[in-house]
Amino acid sequence: MLEPFRQSAPLTLGVELELQLVNTHDYDLAPYSDEMLRLMRKRELPGSVVPEMTSSMIEISTGVCESTAHVLGELSQLRDALVRCADKLNIAVVGGGTHPFQQWHQQRIYDRPRFRELSELYGYLSKQFTIFGQHVHVGCPGADEALLMLHRMSRYIPHFIALSASSPYVQGQDTQFDSARLNSVFAFPMSGRAPFTLSWEGFDAFFTKTTRTGVVKSMKDFYWDIRPKPEYGTIEIRVFDTPLTIERAAALAGLVQSLASWFIHEQPFMPAEDDYMVYTYNRFQACRFGLEAVYVDPVSGRHMPLREHIRLTLQQVAPHAQRLGAWPAIEQLVQDAAKGLNDARWLRQQQVRERLLAEVVRQAGERFKGR
Repeated sequence: MLEPFRQSAPLTLGVELELQLVNTHDYDLAPYSDEMLRLMRKRELPGSVVPEMTSSMIEISTGVCESTAHVLGELSQLRDALVRCADKLNIAVVGGGTHPFQQWHQQRIYDRPRFRELSELYGYLSKQFTIFGQHVHVGCPGADEALLMLHRMSRYIPHFIALSASSPYVQGQDTQFDSARLNSVFAFPMSGRAPFTLSWEGFDAFFTKTTRTGVVKSMKDFYWDIRPKPEYGTIEIRVFDTPLTIERAAALAGLVQSLASWFIHEQPFMPAEDDYMVYTYNRFQACRFGLEAVYVDPVSGRHMPLREHIRLTLQQVAPHAQRLGAWPAIEQLVQDAAKGLNDARWLRQQQVRERLLAEVVRQAGERFKGR
């Protein structure tokens, strides 16, 4: 049975970051999550620090935040603590959506019942899920409002992908994708997008049908790009690659909050099922080409550069971003979009210069530290 949707304060934020643990010898992934968790438990910190699917991953989460500055403040505390603990273990913590050269078959499933169950169900896909994303929760005042927010936000999935893309390399190869990470997510049967309904009653009926088949047991079994989280009173956007810096992670959360404010206060459009006719194409374009992608407007069918649509969107939400105090962070996204800069491009530039992916990972670790 679907649990009731818990009310939350509109526009509040929560951010989760999945992070890489690497050794400082060859900068490959290192199975140190247990040791990191043991050290982190000794510190008084906001939010939480938990294991992820494989033992070379760790996830940090903020508490409920009011603003971009609040998000950045909590992420800064968590980041600084992670770095200090990693130094004690002689390892490093790195952002990015994929590790550039790790071999999936070498990864170990973290010893937790849910992860073991997923490994038994999905086989090798579970180890291939050694990928790293940022999830952003935004508070919604009610269940129907959450679904309306979800389907409005879906038009901007390509924008989120292109701005956060940081996974061009997989197993030592340039995939020619800015975000190769999402190809791994798409392999799971419950991935993609949520069914179109604007009523919680309708969503409950869908959930009841799927649980009756035994295909899913809870909302956690849906790997949708955006999903409702009734226990938190939020929607959760899941397409972001983990950025290389916490500053970019906070800016992306500020963008989500500003869009949500625009939706609530101006009601700029009503979503429709037909919006999804171009959804998969736009999503692919953003994954493949990043800020050089083509965006197809779901209403007019007009084709335009994604970076231009990002610029227009950020202009529309600017008053809300300024009111929320998010504009200074978002302004950097505006400048980067204009120049075609994202973390995937940075990683490629470093590889061209260094010609050694291990050195690229080392430098990415320095960027995560804020250096």
